[in-house]
Amino acid sequence: MYPYFVETAMKEDKIRNKVHLKYSGKLMRHWYWCVLLPLLLLGLTAAVLYVDTLAGCIVGGFTAVILLTVVVLDLYYRPRVLAELVDFANQYHSVEHELLVKSAVPQGLLQADGRILWMNNVLLELAGKKTAGRRSISALFPQIGPGDFPTKEEESQIEISHNDRTYSVRLDRIQLDEMIRELPGVEAATDECYVVAMYLFDITELNALKKENFEQKPIVGLLYMDNYDEAVDSVEDVRRSMLEALIDRRITKYVSAMGGLIKKLEKDKYLLVMSRKGLSGMEEDRFSVLEDVKSVNIGNPISMTISIGIGLNNSDYTQNYEAARGAMEMALARGGDQVVVKDREKLSFFGGKTQRAERNTRVRARVKAQALRELINTKDRIVVMGHKITDIDSLGASVGVCRAAQEAGKPAHIVLGDINSAIRPWVAALQGEGHEEKLFLTHEQAIEMTNQNTVVVVVDTNRPAMVECEELLYLTRTIVVLDHHRQGTEKIENASLSYIEPSSSSACEMIAEILQYYDEGIRLKPVEADSIYAGIIVDTNNFVAKTGMRTFEAAAFLRRNGADMTRVRKYFRNDIETYKARAEAVRHAEAFMGCYAISVCPSEGLESPTVIGAQAANELLNIVGVKASFVLTEFDQKIYISARAIDEVNVQIIMERLGGGGHMDIAGAQLDNVSIEEARTKLKEVLTQMTKEGAI
Repeated sequence: MYPYFVETAMKEDKIRNKVHLKYSGKLMRHWYWCVLLPLLLLGLTAAVLYVDTLAGCIVGGFTAVILLTVVVLDLYYRPRVLAELVDFANQYHSVEHELLVKSAVPQGLLQADGRILWMNNVLLELAGKKTAGRRSISALFPQIGPGDFPTKEEESQIEISHNDRTYSVRLDRIQLDEMIRELPGVEAATDECYVVAMYLFDITELNALKKENFEQKPIVGLLYMDNYDEAVDSVEDVRRSMLEALIDRRITKYVSAMGGLIKKLEKDKYLLVMSRKGLSGMEEDRFSVLEDVKSVNIGNPISMTISIGIGLNNSDYTQNYEAARGAMEMALARGGDQVVVKDREKLSFFGGKTQRAERNTRVRARVKAQALRELINTKDRIVVMGHKITDIDSLGASVGVCRAAQEAGKPAHIVLGDINSAIRPWVAALQGEGHEEKLFLTHEQAIEMTNQNTVVVVVDTNRPAMVECEELLYLTRTIVVLDHHRQGTEKIENASLSYIEPSSSSACEMIAEILQYYDEGIRLKPVEADSIYAGIIVDTNNFVAKTGMRTFEAAAFLRRNGADMTRVRKYFRNDIETYKARAEAVRHAEAFMGCYAISVCPSEGLESPTVIGAQAANELLNIVGVKASFVLTEFDQKIYISARAIDEVNVQIIMERLGGGGHMDIAGAQLDNVSIEEARTKLKEVLTQMTKEGAI
């Protein structure tokens, strides 16, 4: 059919004396050789005629025949050759079209507005339609729309679900501007004219294999019993083996139910090996084994608690094991009774709802005191700093460290930024003691004074971003961290001595213990004893919150060194405006979810509104039914949240969701670039989400 059509068309063109098809390209160069050879024969004929006339005539005759043959063949075969080429092109186009229509990959063409121009058979069958029509692609696949189209000559990739299968959809933008400009009598209606080529790739099996591979990834964990000796010693000898067996059975049963393997290394240490699927199951029930172990009671007054450290997503078991060890160190530093999952550099926390049991032994405090004395004796100078917006606990602990350094004959200084109203009376009293060297330094003075022979002591915080002057941490290699807050994901690296004791009520309590073991003959000045005692008073809310036996022992030591409760109380008195602001915060408190008190402390006209906010949070705990209180204060273009609780809620893990931290019953957070209402809404969202998760 195609040759007949071409020949007929060419005959009609010949009648009209028009030729629409002609040789070009390589085919034209081939025709040049057909012309060149007769021309060469003509030259040969002329040469032979010159030599011999008869021979030249004979050669000329053959040349004339050849020329005539070439002309006849060209006239006869040229249209047929071109017709064959056209026929081949049509057949090639048909084959190409057939391949597109019957391609195993679903594909189609879309207009810029999402209307379908063309779909191949597979896509038609997938969409359940017989023809493409002019319907929109969103009508067939609701997850695809013009908003998913690429904006330039590029491709975009989206994932959709259809008929219980998952498809990866590739969308390619094809510009038509140049093509339209070459068409006579046609122009584009808009500046950009394009169509979108769509390809669907079935990735259902691929995703299933990816999921299976993910679920089978190796996970290594460590499980430690936090208070094994204390819990076992609290029961009778005949019941000890029963207590150990019950706890061991619950742990083994839980891990086995999750498809894991557990091996006991020591009496209170286990090694866990499991898959990622098993870990996902544990995360879904938020490691219920923590509560199961604590519920074991056969007459033991002290409940057993456990800590778990898990490492994952490293290249092999060895690296996962090292990550698990790091996670366990973090769990123990945060007080135990929790799970820390270390996914390379990312840390996730579960549990930690109970207060860490206070240890009766003081061995650790004695060891840290001796280590601190050795460090101080080997250096020339001691620089002490607490956290930003210094409070009396931070200041009192700094004063205690300075007293230890001065007992060793070393000059010591405290770094202070802006002096707020909460510590101003104490700073004035301490400056009036007539120290040989200047006790308080500004940031600039401290930076100028610090070198490799300086000991930098950080108290009441373990986060580098929270210290008074972070630059000092990079000017010396000898850093000491003394803190009572639970350790978070951010910590001071490469500390020569780190003493973090979450069971302590305050940093001042820790310093008071250290001073007792630092030197038997150490004596504090009355104002120094007052400031350390005041730090304990503030963080325990007058010995009400988080107070243990060692807290009273530390207070007794300070009393023996001249601390006077009457003087301390006078330092804590507030002016009338401060008292009104605190009362206003309490008066406008909102009861959220029936058990969380949320309020805003006014900051206008107050020098230290964050301190007043913390006091208001303490006051709100006196209301019946309040499990935790949160007071928001706007200060220095930031929103400060003071969180307080008694024993039912762990406010530390709540504040960690907001980027803060602290203790189980005393915590806080700072929010940047938000308003008071936005911060309040964010806090409520966190409380709602954590309640649904069962995290609080």
